[in-house]
Amino acid sequence: MPPALPAAVRWILPGGLALCLGILVALILPGWPGQWLSLPLSGTAGHHLVPWIAWHGRLMVLSWGLLLPLGILIARFFKVLPWQAWPAALDCKAWWRAHLWLQGSGVAVMSAGVLLILGHSGMPGQLARWHHLAGWTLVGGAALQVFGGLLRGSKGGPTGARMRGDHYDMSVRRVVFEWLHKGIGWTSLPIAMATIGVGLALADAPRWMPLLLGAWWLMLAALALTLQQAGLCIDTYQAIWGPDPRHPGNRRQPIGWGITRLPSPPASPPGAHRPLAWPTENKE
Repeated sequence: MPPALPAAVRWILPGGLALCLGILVALILPGWPGQWLSLPLSGTAGHHLVPWIAWHGRLMVLSWGLLLPLGILIARFFKVLPWQAWPAALDCKAWWRAHLWLQGSGVAVMSAGVLLILGHSGMPGQLARWHHLAGWTLVGGAALQVFGGLLRGSKGGPTGARMRGDHYDMSVRRVVFEWLHKGIGWTSLPIAMATIGVGLALADAPRWMPLLLGAWWLMLAALALTLQQAGLCIDTYQAIWGPDPRHPGNRRQPIGWGITRLPSPPASPPGAHRPLAWPTENKE
């Protein structure tokens, strides 16, 4: 069985959400908390942004600050769910559907934010130029992720229509895809956080925005660290096909850092269980 969900998650998740909610509640309270949180970062009495800049920032924060990081966290740590009877129950697709929906929504929202700035001149200054370059770097990385996903190859395996497949065989095509997909995804996160931070500073955003984002990112980071230390970053290959060494992907090192490879269960006495069924085309 995979490691159990750490008890710390029971206070990190509600504690982080309560902190985020507390910032929003304080914003609408009368008096000092709401007034201070509503002021721009510079402390001036107020500021005004043209609508296309304001909506560009909102959409990019929603995409890179909320949807995409959450999708990455789910894909890394929830390939095997705490209540799943793994390895008797394999290939739970809940993580895949959540990852696909969150990343697809994030890319769609990001694309809308990009369309808003096309044809407009950027702000002057070195910091604005860095924001511009980093932003287009993120857009390029997201495009590579989409096209890479479409070209990741076939699945295959005992549960598929055919045994042979790029993922099941861990072909060169699949190996290259996984290295690029994971590498671009994790590299994009710190770039996105820095780009959003610079964007908020350039827009002289209200103080509650960076505080709320900081609380959200802090909660996600604490969850990721706790789940990583608990060994819940289960190898995708094992999550789908189990730990049996007859599967070709289990005979090579998993791709990526900090991935947990679970051992095969001890062999049962002869006749105690039905052996793994292999399609005829796989027999030698």
